[in-house]
Amino acid sequence: MRNRTDPSPQTGADLPLRSAAVPIVSVTAEQNAVGALDDSVLAIRASEGDEDAFAVLVRRHNSRLLALAQHLLGNRADAEDAVQEAFISAWRRLPEFRHSASFSTWMYRIVTNRCFNALRRQPHPLPLDTIPEPTAADANSSPPKVAETDAATAALTKALLELGPELRVCWVLRELHDLHYEEIAHVVGSSEQTVRGRLFRARRALMEAMRPWR
Repeated sequence: MRNRTDPSPQTGADLPLRSAAVPIVSVTAEQNAVGALDDSVLAIRASEGDEDAFAVLVRRHNSRLLALAQHLLGNRADAEDAVQEAFISAWRRLPEFRHSASFSTWMYRIVTNRCFNALRRQPHPLPLDTIPEPTAADANSSPPKVAETDAATAALTKALLELGPELRVCWVLRELHDLHYEEIAHVVGSSEQTVRGRLFRARRALMEAMRPWR
């Protein structure tokens, strides 16, 4: 187990390696066993200093958190920084995690707060790459149809970027990450009623912006 006074565990590709003296079969079996545990058990073990348990949580949630950060910040480099900082913060704060929400919701909140802090410091407009690339066009699609799809995606991207961060995060968490209203409320630190209001305004603004494409 790692000493919790250490600054942070390794994340992503630098996940902890076991001693070479441990038989490979035993290591694989133990890693498989840890990987099969649910988030709540892993979070408890990680809060007690189990670095392997935390590494599983990082692998399990990294891609979705990175997608959220990229949707909010607009570029992958800043998103990777925000998620890495969020995991470091989570490692240090795990003993304070009271399981009033799921581990994933707790991490969404930490990442969102990191992104909001970054946006407040961000002097330049967000680039136009904050939502996923459109689905690859069918091989049989005509060039005019492909061009129309790309133009509609660009219009949606522009409209999304024109939303305030508080509206944008609610829309992204609901429409792209499929979170429930209660989970979104926990992430953004507001009531469900507030979340529903922000989602209504976000959807109305996006529908108005996309009216020419309907």
